[in-house]
Amino acid sequence: MAELIAGMFNASRYKRSQGRVARQITLAAMAVMVAVGAWTLSGRGGTEVQQYVVPIVVLVAGWWASFRIVNLPKFADFLISVEAEMHKVSWPDRNEFWRASIVVIVVIFLLAAILFTYDIILKAIVGGFLGA
Repeated sequence: MAELIAGMFNASRYKRSQGRVARQITLAAMAVMVAVGAWTLSGRGGTEVQQYVVPIVVLVAGWWASFRIVNLPKFADFLISVEAEMHKVSWPDRNEFWRASIVVIVVIFLLAAILFTYDIILKAIVGGFLGA
């Protein structure tokens, strides 16, 4: 806990050249969540302080906390290793991607049809027993 508190008030960036993409995407996602929360908070009405000042303070504090969180050593090392693993992934080419997507969509529709058929059969069986 002490490391977290100390890290929140440190202005330096941890291993700033490593894991850049993963850190930037994580920071952007956290900043958007904070902004949506502050915007929701501003729509609650009340006095001008409650409507404008409090959401701005929450927004600034949340953005600072988001920046600090992605620079905490443990979390930054995790994001660095995530980006390193993502570089090891063999991504499919366009044709393979479309073929795999079509297979997935067809299988989903087939399973939906099978479940629908089972549902109809079970309704007929249970309806016959209950006399409905």
